[in-house]
Amino acid sequence: DRWVYLWADGIYSGLRAEDTKLCALVIIGVNERGQKHFLAIEDGVRESTQSWREVLLDLKARGMNTPKLAVGDGAMGFWSALDEVYGATRQQRCWMHKTANVLNTAPKSVQAKMKQALHDIWQAATRNEAEAAFEKFERMYEPKYPKAVQCLHKDRDELMAFYDFPAKHWQSLRTTNPIESTFGTIRHRTKRSKGCLSRDGMLHMIYKLGECAQKKWRKQRGFNYLAKVVQGVKFKDGEEVITADQKVA
Repeated sequence: DRWVYLWADGIYSGLRAEDTKLCALVIIGVNERGQKHFLAIEDGVRESTQSWREVLLDLKARGMNTPKLAVGDGAMGFWSALDEVYGATRQQRCWMHKTANVLNTAPKSVQAKMKQALHDIWQAATRNEAEAAFEKFERMYEPKYPKAVQCLHKDRDELMAFYDFPAKHWQSLRTTNPIESTFGTIRHRTKRSKGCLSRDGMLHMIYKLGECAQKKWRKQRGFNYLAKVVQGVKFKDGEEVITADQKVA
């Protein structure tokens, strides 16, 4: 299979030994036919670069090609490892995680208004409109809440990467929801099992629950565009870029 997109996240679950936590490093991929599969569910040391490097090197050893885009939160360990192992893969930061991180730097009294301003960025129809909304956010909140602006600004380019891919895929590419939605049920089960499982037992439960969830997944929305992404067709603001040669033909 040729893998087009990856979603990566660290999933934490409680264990019986003194409330310690298992960090499962999870990667989901979608192939050029639109089928989603778990590519890795591995025990990691928090979300360190070394742990993610081992996961990615294992995938590479198993023959995984260079994906076109990887989606994840701001955890530096994954991105540093990705740069080393799959340096040509584009990076997209998760807007769900970024929104939560930005709001955490501001008082509750302004969070609702700030959240809407963030939505105006990633829900914009074009990159230019998103950039304008981004700059408006900075002008509005830089004077009183510089930490919020700094948190948003540091990943500016990576937050906008989805505009270079088909619009049909944007819903999936803007967040790590493909992992979060699947692990909502898994988190519920593992919380109820807290205090009853060893590390190996917890990892085995996560794997089996994930395997069951995978069987119910639908194909990637707009999967017919995936072949074009693999072929290197350019997209701007979600639309295919028609070259001069194609217009003549």
